[in-house]
Amino acid sequence: MRRAIELAARGLGATSPNPVVGCVITDPTGTVVGEGFHQRAGGPHAEVHALRDAGEKARGGTAYVTLEPCNHTGRTGPCAQALLDAGITRVVHAVADPNPQAKGGADTLRAAGVQVEQGLLEAEATAGNAAWLTSVALKRPYVLWKYAATLDGRIAAADGTSRWITSAESRADVHRLRAEADAVVVGSGTLRADDPHLAVRGIAGAVQPLRVVLDTHATVAPGARVLDGAAPTLIAVAEDAHSDLPDVVRLPRTGAGLHIPSLLAELYARGVRSVLLEGGPTLAGAFVAAGAVDKVIGYLAPVLLGAGPAALADAGISTLAEALRLDVTETVRIGPDLRVTAVPKAAVRTAAVPAPAVPTASKER
Repeated sequence: MRRAIELAARGLGATSPNPVVGCVITDPTGTVVGEGFHQRAGGPHAEVHALRDAGEKARGGTAYVTLEPCNHTGRTGPCAQALLDAGITRVVHAVADPNPQAKGGADTLRAAGVQVEQGLLEAEATAGNAAWLTSVALKRPYVLWKYAATLDGRIAAADGTSRWITSAESRADVHRLRAEADAVVVGSGTLRADDPHLAVRGIAGAVQPLRVVLDTHATVAPGARVLDGAAPTLIAVAEDAHSDLPDVVRLPRTGAGLHIPSLLAELYARGVRSVLLEGGPTLAGAFVAAGAVDKVIGYLAPVLLGAGPAALADAGISTLAEALRLDVTETVRIGPDLRVTAVPKAAVRTAAVPAPAVPTASKER
């Protein structure tokens, strides 16, 4: 199962609106004879890839799958039936499928006499599929906020200079995060200050994420780097703003900016299930205030500035009692820097959280 989880991670950034899934097939003696993972939406699921890899050696064997085999026909056939047709006699899946359209594969397999077990390495498999599981439960994309700062929490110096606070190793790691996300989001302030490109570089075979700019007043210059052809781009503007740019979505205003839940609903409707938030402190504050941050990754450089903008601006928190408390889940050295990963204590973390009784889009799974 641990190998299946590793395989599933290879699909991050390429499978939405489907989950990432890995599968390992063993023969009746317990020898691994097939492996596979879900590589792209609309393509064969992990079980089918693994069964093809195993061939006749799968008969009488066991399938280890990170997510309950699907039980419906969408763009591909049901994996539960594929396992039955291949002669699999035992299925071990880590996480039950919360998608009301696809779940039920375990029951189908049991009814056909297959031994079915659920829960092996469930926590690890859930963490690996956190974006999709959160999107099923909340009907919005999973949001990871990434920032880079000095050890005293500054994202730029007093004069506005910010390149580069963190190391080349940290910047390369951010490209990995981009490659694993469906969309990368920044605000117009970051666009004006840095003119970021936001495309993935240095990762072979990466699917370029949708580049999203929140630009309330439609001020994006026609020559901005995000408007090149390296990756798709969406500009979000206020409903009453005038823009001649292509691929513009109009959203309601809230205060000085755009309505974050409306943005996430629009992205969800476009098949986006995971968002990497790379905007500055104002945009990060708006997402925190909207309760729309599911994970935080901070790259902390061993640098002190003493002045300059902080990583997070106004997030609607006025007293310590209202602070968004986090659980630190990982700390890792990245070159000379420290990467800290944390999740909100009240966040939806597991598949055990009941999903709303609203069918997902028919194209999922």
